[in-house]
Amino acid sequence: MRGAIRLLALLLSLLAATAAQADKRIALTFDDIPRARGAFFTPDERAERLIAALKVAKVRQAAFFLNPAKLETADGQGGEARIAAYVAAGHVIANHSNTHTGLEIQSADEFLTDVDAAELWLKGRPGYRPWLRFPYLFEGGTDKNKRDAVRTGLAARGMRNAYVTADGSDWWLEDEVRKAVAAGQTLDMEQLRRLYIRMHVSGAESADDLAVKVLGRSPAHVMLMHETDLAAMFLPDLVAELRRHGWTIITADAAYRDPLKRAFPDVPMARGDLISALAVERKVDWPLWPIWIHPGMADPIFKSRVVKKPEKVDP
Repeated sequence: MRGAIRLLALLLSLLAATAAQADKRIALTFDDIPRARGAFFTPDERAERLIAALKVAKVRQAAFFLNPAKLETADGQGGEARIAAYVAAGHVIANHSNTHTGLEIQSADEFLTDVDAAELWLKGRPGYRPWLRFPYLFEGGTDKNKRDAVRTGLAARGMRNAYVTADGSDWWLEDEVRKAVAAGQTLDMEQLRRLYIRMHVSGAESADDLAVKVLGRSPAHVMLMHETDLAAMFLPDLVAELRRHGWTIITADAAYRDPLKRAFPDVPMARGDLISALAVERKVDWPLWPIWIHPGMADPIFKSRVVKKPEKVDP
């Protein structure tokens, strides 16, 4: 009898866990707009391909987080037209600070001044949302006075923290590809595509596993991405794989209506995603599975599978 009760309890717990993860939702967001030329495309080519990729993948709305000061540099030339094209395609734009300078090396007042400079460019434009994505996801660290001053300053400006919950480390992979191409190395594009997809899907799955453990539910997730050549090439395949794993792609507007928007973890750790910060605050251990394929794990895969070894030439 006791064995039957234990079995029933186990089945009920498994059903509860399955139900908690049955409605997996995620929004796609892109940082550091505008970005310089990549390994394969000019900025204009990349933007055109990324807009087409989002359309093919049936992503109704992504969010692009801007650093307007980059528009004044050589790398940012033409960026205003590309940003307008993103908005015309149905996507939204928001603040990533003007210069992408991290809060860790500024005072709260200096940081908010940089945010205000970006707002001067953003406010009133089509697609604008009053959201701030912290550069490097750094919200203050151990300096709680600075953190709280920025939180108060944003609230006074009617802005909100555009947090992330999942990370595919595409910035790392893009950098490795750029260095490899610059060094004249040959890449296996199929293996690169697979690694790109696996890093993002594992990031989403592990984030949701931790969220269910911390919150008791699967929240509306927000994926951190960047305006990369890899996204322009592989985004439809990534979205298809996310959907195959039970994910629904939602708008950024929908994601930021989740009750998570009211979470302001009081932890010294303030560089990273919101779910991890909540796990630290609530002293919840990270689940061991699924495993997130982070840069440290992806590096040997990239070097052994993506970078092709030179063919030996017989003397």
